[in-house]
Amino acid sequence: MGTGAYGVVISAVDSTTGEKIAIKKIEKAFDHPIFTKRTLRELRIMRLLDNSNVLGTKGLQLPKSYETLNEIYVMMELMDTDLSSIIKSDQELTDDHVQFFLYQLLRGAKFMHSAKILHRDLKPRNLLVNANCDLKICDFGLARAE
Repeated sequence: MGTGAYGVVISAVDSTTGEKIAIKKIEKAFDHPIFTKRTLRELRIMRLLDNSNVLGTKGLQLPKSYETLNEIYVMMELMDTDLSSIIKSDQELTDDHVQFFLYQLLRGAKFMHSAKILHRDLKPRNLLVNANCDLKICDFGLARAE
């Protein structure tokens, strides 16, 4: 589905529930202390934030031993695209779409701020959207707790 600075995201089906999910493979998460801190911070924040406009985790798959601990798999809700792709596409965005996206963005930001979390990297690429126009804030690698 996509690649980022720290890994790749694929779509899959949860074998226990039959639900479509996204799996993020975080590679070389422990090669450098800065990568380790960002990875652990992002996972901790995603696990703690439970809001319909914030992307959370559905689970983690760790290696069988610490000796082979070089990648982590994070299961998340599957979203269709990000807001950046929608803005760049030929798809028309009505005022109702814009208002609904803004409402959800502000709702998610308010929730994060009430939990004393600052995202610090809000941009269209970090706002995931599905076919129902549901919006979720993602990518907490630069986020900080107050």
